[in-house]
Amino acid sequence: MKSKIVATLKLILPLGFGFFLVWLFYDALCDDQKKDLFAAFSEANYFWVFLALGFAFLSHVSRAYRWKFLLHPLGYKVKFWNAYHALMIGYVVNIVFPRAGEASRAGVVAKTEGVPFQKGFGTIIAERAVDVVMLGVVSVVALGLQFDKIDLFQDKIAAFNEGMSVCGNGTVFAVLGSVVKYAIIIGVVGVLVLFVFNKGFRVKIKNFISGLLEGLLAIFKTDYKLQFVGHSVFVWVMYIANFTACLYALDATSYLGWDAILAGFVAGTVGMVLVQGGIGVYPAFVGLILSIYMGGESSSVILPDALAIGWINWTSQTAMMIVLGLISLGVNGKNVSFKENESAAEDTK
Repeated sequence: MKSKIVATLKLILPLGFGFFLVWLFYDALCDDQKKDLFAAFSEANYFWVFLALGFAFLSHVSRAYRWKFLLHPLGYKVKFWNAYHALMIGYVVNIVFPRAGEASRAGVVAKTEGVPFQKGFGTIIAERAVDVVMLGVVSVVALGLQFDKIDLFQDKIAAFNEGMSVCGNGTVFAVLGSVVKYAIIIGVVGVLVLFVFNKGFRVKIKNFISGLLEGLLAIFKTDYKLQFVGHSVFVWVMYIANFTACLYALDATSYLGWDAILAGFVAGTVGMVLVQGGIGVYPAFVGLILSIYMGGESSSVILPDALAIGWINWTSQTAMMIVLGLISLGVNGKNVSFKENESAAEDTK
């Protein structure tokens, strides 16, 4: 009974927080801004939205191929479609069960291709490390194009912290900031306590680090280094192409240059990292940054068209991810088993 309650809370709390953020950012808009937001949705050119989804799909395909190159030096020649279905199942599982997507992805390929869970999970962690490097490169380039706007960024972010717009409620954002800060502190303390007093937890940490190192070494051991690098670059080019194409969906954002594109892209990516699935945060972060380029002197911290682009991009990507993930579940759903994922991890002890 207790485990069911915990599992339910793990599902409800993140989703509830996400929907709360949606309401919070929407409620912070003035009535005229809300009308402008819905008008932007109705006026969008959805040819560009579907083109953007095409770029997103290509990034998923490329990511599946890239994963094959990491699994190969471990002794497993994984079929593309098995890697692809495992990837998409991981995405859709992550939406419903935060942080479970990576485990389910490793679990699926363990069943379809016989890749030990720990090894598969290690390669996924290695992929994440490479993605962090790629995001760092994009961020550095974006920052290099923004030096003349640093002061404006600071002013807008300060205004955002006070309430997002002239209609906002700064108290709510201040409370949220404090909650996040203390939650991080409590989490770190909890991990340290478990590490000192719980032998089983220390073993899990050791196994995790071992899998991480093995996955990282697979990058250097693969016979397809150039292909791996090429796919890594291609994946992130497609991410940026997806974001850029969406900007053309509205006339108000179609003229923005590369400085705005890269800054908005990085802001949205950070939003996806901060909150599972990016719900509420992705559109707000994208809208905040793009507003700087669309109307630096405006009294509104987030302009309706800028926020609309954030919502259009987030909604379309999430919808496609859910549809593709459910298709993969239908094709390969019998291979998803959280219990076996857990038992596979236990077997490595």
